[in-house]
Amino acid sequence: VAELGKEIPDFRAGDTIRVGFKVTEGTRTRVQNYEGVCISRKNGRGIAGSFTVRKISFGEGVERVFPLHSTNIDSITVVRRGRVRRAKLYYLRSRRGKSARIVENAHYKPLSGAKA
Repeated sequence: VAELGKEIPDFRAGDTIRVGFKVTEGTRTRVQNYEGVCISRKNGRGIAGSFTVRKISFGEGVERVFPLHSTNIDSITVVRRGRVRRAKLYYLRSRRGKSARIVENAHYKPLSGAKA
């Protein structure tokens, strides 16, 4: 990861994250922020790793899968830590409103050697 020049924060399913994604429109390139709940991580921190982010846009649930080491990802920021008991939060797809809330983890301790 360090060779690629990217700093990937320690995040997991249940965390609310903001992904700065490079969007090319014609000749211009801009960074578009995509903020939502990470509902899954696949293949760890390896080169084939990916994560799924879910957000509610205009009353409709939208999910997007990002490759972890994509060159189109400008930045990944952890907005808040969530406390969940599952590695995959696919059950949130069928929930709306208060039942889809995730409790914030106020006492989060990062893994040893990992950056928060």
